Amino acid sequence: MGGTFVSNDMNPQRWLVEHGDILYRFAMQRAQNEELAADLVQDTLLAAWKSKDSFSGSSTIRTWLIGILKHKWIDYLRKEIRQRDHATLAEGDPTAWFDPNNGAWLKKPQQWHDDPASLCQDTQFFQVLQTCVKHLPEKQRLVFDMRELQGLDSDEICKVCDVSATNVHVLLHRARLALRQCLETHWFGGKKPW
Repeated sequence: MGGTFVSNDMNPQRWLVEHGDILYRFAMQRAQNEELAADLVQDTLLAAWKSKDSFSGSSTIRTWLIGILKHKWIDYLRKEIRQRDHATLAEGDPTAWFDPNNGAWLKKPQQWHDDPASLCQDTQFFQVLQTCVKHLPEKQRLVFDMRELQGLDSDEICKVCDVSATNVHVLLHRARLALRQCLETHWFGGKKPW
């Protein structure tokens, strides 16, 4: 049998068997699209195979593969943002919620009586929240996802989205206002979610 010797740890078939499900779940959490998640995992395994000689062994194979997958996701986001920058995104006008003379709320947000800790345990609430996030304008959704769900810091978000720190804060502010309004309507206001 000819061919190159591949150690057990550096065998891509073994990576797929041992880590494929975790990589796919990781990708699905971010992409929320089965086809895209599968593509990201495939790209990750291909990139890992191409760079296998650079694996130092200072981390586990799984940690190394997830690190590659994170970079593949960020590369995908950069590409999407560049493509969408050419299109006009309707980001809404949050100033429409405030009195232009004194800055006060035109319609004050209703009081939320639910205990935040109990909401964290409510799967139905999370489904409504995820739907609200999906309805955000694209750039707001991406920045909110990267900051609040993935835990990236502002500097990383600025690099990925090619925006200033001020723009990141404005996008986050608008996203939070829109999410509050959406949750008031579809959760706290009693209106059936979509």
